[in-house]
Amino acid sequence: MSDQIFEIVRTYPDPVAQKQYDNLVGIDHIKNRLKIEAAVILNPAGITTWSESFYKKEVELVKVLKQRPPLFIFAGDVGTGKTALAESFANEIANTEKVNITLFKLSLSARGSGIVGEITKLISESFDQLRKEAQSLSGSKSTLIFFIDEADALAQSREASQMHHEDKAGVNALIRGIDSIKDLPIPVLVIMCTNRHSSIDPAIRRRSAVTFEFSRPSQEQCFSLFKSYLTELSITDEEIKEAVSMCIPYDGLSYGYTYSDLTQKVLPSLLLNSYPDNPVTFETLTEVIKTTPPTTPFNEYQGS
Repeated sequence: MSDQIFEIVRTYPDPVAQKQYDNLVGIDHIKNRLKIEAAVILNPAGITTWSESFYKKEVELVKVLKQRPPLFIFAGDVGTGKTALAESFANEIANTEKVNITLFKLSLSARGSGIVGEITKLISESFDQLRKEAQSLSGSKSTLIFFIDEADALAQSREASQMHHEDKAGVNALIRGIDSIKDLPIPVLVIMCTNRHSSIDPAIRRRSAVTFEFSRPSQEQCFSLFKSYLTELSITDEEIKEAVSMCIPYDGLSYGYTYSDLTQKVLPSLLLNSYPDNPVTFETLTEVIKTTPPTTPFNEYQGS
């Protein structure tokens, strides 16, 4: 696979991915739905077996399900776990469905350098590579995932008045690519992540089998995350509840922390402010919260 096209090529099962997946606390509702939706696409024999078990044939509803375009959209504010989940959930599917999965993440360089025709060429080449890989694995218990992060940069609506004709051509190439992978010898799933769902071209949004909405954690989800890390440090449930009330919403703002704010800023700062001379205390936790404001929401999710 060309390094110019794919930033990451990752195979599953992968224990590192499992740990990454397990660390995504508070989004179990998305994880559970994603496991079912992805399993149907990446192991379509499973839903056929279910149908034959209960109805002695493949019912028409299963056929309808199988006709859906193999595209999921992960939409939501920055720091809500979209990319981390996209890069790790395949391990669950590989283990439960007993399939080998390879993820190809489109390189950011595929945005091109401004040369006319470059974006369209790179998008077309990425799908060509996926089709070749699928053909080479024909007959095996293998599946592929094509992951496009920051998808709005490539899939922006062609209705935008300021859109260059080359960008429109790139969106057309993306649509053709998605349509071209439905009937390959092995299943291929496309996942797009975006902070600006409304800016994605309507034709691509219509093709999405399901759109997963990611949001900032609620107080209950924040409590669950804090509890998983702080209970062993002798921070009580009551103290965790008080800390959560400071986090969501935050100090008079209409919003609170993102998941990445909590796991990459607040909790590491709590540890570093205690190390090396003191144990972690509730007082240190509240001080860290007071001095660590949350990330400002992306425009589309302002006030949500």
